[in-house]
Amino acid sequence: MSAVTSQDTGRAGAAAARPRTRAGLSSTALIYLVLVAVVAVSAVLTGIEGRNFFSQGNIWGVLTAMSVLGLIAIGQTLVILAGSLDLSVPYVVSLATLVAAGGMKGLDGNVPAAVFNTLLLTAAIGLVMGLLVALLDVHGFIASLGIGLVISGYLATNYQGSHGAAAPDFRLLSRTGIASMIPASFMVMLLCAVLVTLLLRYTRLGHHLYAVGGNRAVARMSGVRTATPVIAAHVLCSLLAGLAALLLVSRTGVGLPTIGSQGRYDLLSIAAVVLGGTLLAGGKGSVVGTIGGVAIFAVLDNVMGVMQVNPFLKDFVRGLAIVLAVAVYARRSVVRRPPRFGPGTAAAPAGTAQEAR
Repeated sequence: MSAVTSQDTGRAGAAAARPRTRAGLSSTALIYLVLVAVVAVSAVLTGIEGRNFFSQGNIWGVLTAMSVLGLIAIGQTLVILAGSLDLSVPYVVSLATLVAAGGMKGLDGNVPAAVFNTLLLTAAIGLVMGLLVALLDVHGFIASLGIGLVISGYLATNYQGSHGAAAPDFRLLSRTGIASMIPASFMVMLLCAVLVTLLLRYTRLGHHLYAVGGNRAVARMSGVRTATPVIAAHVLCSLLAGLAALLLVSRTGVGLPTIGSQGRYDLLSIAAVVLGGTLLAGGKGSVVGTIGGVAIFAVLDNVMGVMQVNPFLKDFVRGLAIVLAVAVYARRSVVRRPPRFGPGTAAAPAGTAQEAR
């Protein structure tokens, strides 16, 4: 009985992945309409500056910018869907670049071991955070902040500059692609997005993620093992951060102790997730929407770079985009409660009882 109820609860949570607005337009569709508008405006502004937005080099730059932030944001989506949060990702990224570059030491033969050790370390960090959140009931904000500070202290104490060297063959990853327009790093990010989307839509773990994020107490009473989805979400989030770090190493050629914090991947990844329509409270959202949010940030950064906009103004534009997006979602997703007394209310209890069964 509990297994059937658990499955029904998971399906109900998964059905909330693509929330519909009152007008019938999903938040995911809305974000991609905004993306089309942003691209159109960016093409005009870039043209005014005497550049072609759709040139091979510019498209390559936009997609490359999407790859690292996209991987981190996909992992952040999983954590937020489970009702948690991960603020340690910039420090995990920095540590992973140092481990990867230090392990390669500029030799192609060291690449497999360096990649394996990097991903194993990041997965272990995610496991620790997941256990803190799921078993000790430490809030994800506090657990990830504490782990992030521990890693930050370790980095500041032991590394003062660049470390290690990427293998020559590994560096080719940042320079290879399709038709000189689609970088290999973007295809890696896209593959991970597809795999995580399939996990969320068609697996029990994905359904349980939505159920736990929507209401952990109800999910527990329905027979869902609430600890497993939360732990898995944190492990996958850190693992994807490690994969993003490997892409950074292929681009920079060295490990850098501040590359994660300089990229502000914690705030930007959360912003991309929220911009993509995922509820910060958990239980509702999708990876497809997150990729749309990442794309909007990449296009905005690209056009502001072409126009040589002041960095402070860049932050203002990002912040304004997030506030407007949240305001629009909140306005369009208001659920009006039906009247307690009136025509049609008599049949409600029967329908509700039937659904409960």
